[in-house]
Amino acid sequence: MTHAPMSPRLRLGVNIDHVATIRNARGGDHPDPVRAAQIVAAVGGDGITAHLREDRRHIRDADIERIMAATHLPLNLEMAATEEMLAIALRHKPHAACIVPERREERTTEGGLDAAGQHNYLTPIVTRLTDAGIRVSLFIEPDARQIEAAVRLRAPIVEFHTGKYAHAQGEAREMELRRIADAAALAAKNGIEPHAGHGLTFDNVQPIAAIPQFAELNIGHYLIGEAIFIGLEESVRKMRTLMDLAR
Repeated sequence: MTHAPMSPRLRLGVNIDHVATIRNARGGDHPDPVRAAQIVAAVGGDGITAHLREDRRHIRDADIERIMAATHLPLNLEMAATEEMLAIALRHKPHAACIVPERREERTTEGGLDAAGQHNYLTPIVTRLTDAGIRVSLFIEPDARQIEAAVRLRAPIVEFHTGKYAHAQGEAREMELRRIADAAALAAKNGIEPHAGHGLTFDNVQPIAAIPQFAELNIGHYLIGEAIFIGLEESVRKMRTLMDLAR
């Protein structure tokens, strides 16, 4: 009896923004997102994701250096495509920079970056990050037009926004899953490493994790929310187990 080859291990990046959100609600230093990063490293997380927003609503500038110094895990810095954020990324040189759309009024990143429509604006930003040795990722919708733009921009990674999948039900969810799977295959065919994230939970992660082209999932809000009830260690471990079972 022959067995199909196993897909490569799917990496789990944990977004720790909302540890900082809780800290900032009262001011002061507790709870410290650096401690969250250390826990993620201790229980098998593969990376730390943090979004430095224009309004500094959660992660602060000083957190970036502290997080990078506190663990061996690579930092994926989510950032808007602005001169301010570019300068910060070039100063700290995280492992990766994920360019995301950012609107001041949104609670979280709603929808993907219009890489196709903003090609000329994004080109020098992607180039400068790449020249600094930072792996550039574009947070986009699972859409062929956006993938083609990522190819033209020479971005080595795309992260597909899975929010529509996460919020859909029944047949609509199946359609979204097929759209994501097709996009992951198209990205990989074009030499781009596909990642995914947004709205992923214990209940919906496995169909996404089972898509063989995905190299990494980035999950944050749900894991921090579950940590209130079961602890951060158990929250990360459970997600890690579900992802491994899907592969």
